[in-house]
Amino acid sequence: MTESEFNPKILAIFCNWCTYAGADQAGTSRMQRPANLRIMRVMCGGRMEPQHVLDALMNGADGVLVSHCHAGDCHYVEGNYKTFAKMALLDRYLEQFGINPKRVYYTQISASEGAELTEVAEEFVHTIKQLGPNKINS
Repeated sequence: MTESEFNPKILAIFCNWCTYAGADQAGTSRMQRPANLRIMRVMCGGRMEPQHVLDALMNGADGVLVSHCHAGDCHYVEGNYKTFAKMALLDRYLEQFGINPKRVYYTQISASEGAELTEVAEEFVHTIKQLGPNKINS
């Protein structure tokens, strides 16, 4: 299967107040985001658990994009700081499971950065296409 034939499945875990709002803003501005993205909205990035990412990869996702508010801008005061710590832990889990860490991308995108979100999503899809299908659940 060539890179152009591979259509990856990507789970996007987005904070309701920032990144999800940015995705909504991008949509109302008619910016095209890759159709590969399936968005899971969480009220706060701090609600994202490493297990969500591992479950997605073990059950067919080729990549996971995690995004929330910028540091200091969390609606729940320190929720995004919890995510910083969880992502460091997740890197160790990925290593133990033999999963390429490039299959998980972590970013911070605010509600006004719809164009940046579109760009990040396109770049991530390209990266996953280069990696090829996730062979964990094959």
